[in-house]
Amino acid sequence: MNPDSIHQTNSFYWSTKGNDFLGAIVLPHYGGSISEEKCQLFGDVSGKKMLEIGCGNGQSLQYQGERKASELWGIDISEKQLERAAQHLTSCGLSANLICSPMEEECGIPEDYFDFVYSIYAIGWTTDLEGTFRRIASYLKKDGVFIFSWSHPIHKCVVAENNLLVFNKCYFDESWYSVPLDLAGEGVLTLSDRKLSTYVNALAKAGFVIEQMIEQPDDEIMQSWNDNSGSFAKKAKMLPLTFVIKARKL
Repeated sequence: MNPDSIHQTNSFYWSTKGNDFLGAIVLPHYGGSISEEKCQLFGDVSGKKMLEIGCGNGQSLQYQGERKASELWGIDISEKQLERAAQHLTSCGLSANLICSPMEEECGIPEDYFDFVYSIYAIGWTTDLEGTFRRIASYLKKDGVFIFSWSHPIHKCVVAENNLLVFNKCYFDESWYSVPLDLAGEGVLTLSDRKLSTYVNALAKAGFVIEQMIEQPDDEIMQSWNDNSGSFAKKAKMLPLTFVIKARKL
């Protein structure tokens, strides 16, 4: 596993095709039919300093800005996404400090500064989970909150076949692999499916205590899928698609 190669591959994808992927994974949605409006993990953010890891095109930063956060910061691996974020936030009458860098690396983000660090479907891209969590802890004030969502690892292990759910991948396999994103082979992602325990243990090592974990989707959102007979919807009604963790810096 070569981190620089993975960064290059994933950055190219997010710069060229990434916006096609962002519809349901910007706040108030965490992905997988879990919503901030129902969970209320952030609470009142007015006057709070916010940093988003993997800010993409800025829509989640917009959500926080419209809720009266005092400062918006974002980091992303894709310069193109940051250009889109800057344009989008400006059109909304908002501004943010935007930094292009892999989340694993030192990039000038202030330490002991933020009330909240959050990430919507981006943490899983890191090539160094423990190192990334340590950096995030360093950015937060004491008692600061870290909230992130990512694809639930069990979702990647199961496929729907003939009205049955069948395991097709070992849950314990955390090796890196590449995924072509269309039949023409245009767009590739490089990923690792980490176990839930890997995230929990990495948080503990970085000095976090977990306050809440959510796997259950929003029933109202799920009901809107009733007419969808596809395999994705069938899986979603039986297994978690997404997990969300709220942790606090000790």
